[in-house]
Amino acid sequence: MVLPLPAEPNAASAPHPARAAEVSPLPTRPLRVLIATDTYPPDVNGTSYFTHRLATGLAARGNEVHVACASESGRADTRLVDGTAEHRLRSAPLPVHPTMRVSLPQRLDRLITELAPDVVHAQGHFVVGRAAISAARRAGVPIVATNHFMPDNLFQFAHIPGGLRDRVGRIAWRDFNRVFSRVDHVTTPTRIAAELLAGQGFTGSVEPVSCGIDLDRFHPFAEPKSWARRLFGLPERPTILFVGRLDEEKRLDDLIRALPFVLNVTDAQIALVGRGVRRDHLEHLAARIGVGERVHFLGFVPDQSMPRVFAAADVFAMPSIAELQSIATLEAMATALPVVAADAMALPHLAVPGENGFLFQPGDVRELGGHLTRILTDDPLRAALGRTSRKIALTHDHQSSLARFEEIYASVAR
Repeated sequence: MVLPLPAEPNAASAPHPARAAEVSPLPTRPLRVLIATDTYPPDVNGTSYFTHRLATGLAARGNEVHVACASESGRADTRLVDGTAEHRLRSAPLPVHPTMRVSLPQRLDRLITELAPDVVHAQGHFVVGRAAISAARRAGVPIVATNHFMPDNLFQFAHIPGGLRDRVGRIAWRDFNRVFSRVDHVTTPTRIAAELLAGQGFTGSVEPVSCGIDLDRFHPFAEPKSWARRLFGLPERPTILFVGRLDEEKRLDDLIRALPFVLNVTDAQIALVGRGVRRDHLEHLAARIGVGERVHFLGFVPDQSMPRVFAAADVFAMPSIAELQSIATLEAMATALPVVAADAMALPHLAVPGENGFLFQPGDVRELGGHLTRILTDDPLRAALGRTSRKIALTHDHQSSLARFEEIYASVAR
């Protein structure tokens, strides 16, 4: 339930944070946390989902939680949503992305002064995170920052030509290092992601803290998969699933090009869940190589329906080369799906060859097709891999992640 607050006389001005308490008091604090993020629902991406789950999870544990993020309408306001106060900042459409908005540059000193948070938790180093870090430094408020950034996630949206990407990447990392060097504690989702920061010249300590998943929501289903397939209009055949943005760094061309190798051996189909700028390209590719009728684009699926999406699948595929953890892969594992993933970035942290799935070299579509075929044609193997997926996922309970963040907040706030 969303309870909008009365508009300020100048709706384009910065929001007045004190209004949140006028609607309904937030939980009695042990901690007052301000989370600053450039992406938050209704944005659809892993950082947005993690940040929302962090905010609502902290609130459910009795903390007073405020979120500074972009307004989806462009106008600034403050509202109480799911036990958290959302301070929606003035925003404008992001020219390089059709569904996202970016907060207009502004100082957040007033917001931080009026809230007097125990800690600011920045979810990045771009507009909102950068402004929050600067304002918190000026106010003497401790800062925790979590990195979700990789230059590969930026290149396609900024339309950076291939020949310039190495240079732009170096500039981007220097900027990251400068901003995050000003915070008190840095986290990132995995050990591999922490090593990436060190390799890019970040000299501060970085703690791996899993994004975590809700293991009560994502679990194996006892019902036949045919039940879930009917819900999404999928034909009754073995199903390879991908969940995420249909964008360049996800390398979904590899997955579609691997499908003919699977079809040479066994019946199968691909279900792609998500939206993105490359959908038309992927549809044309599938049609051109003769698998158009076996690739199903399910589009956006609401979060509450996502467990049933995983229930419709036999194996989960993640061909991306730019994952710092991959929440979607973790959710698939929690539902006892085997995983076939690119041997890149943090995915080897999740897909353990021969235990819960297999890795393939990015671009090697024959190897990818071979792994998918092996899983789809061997029922005992598929079941065994799925059981191990679930066991690994159990180590990523989001309640454990929330508890660790609370400990970090308390340590820097002393």
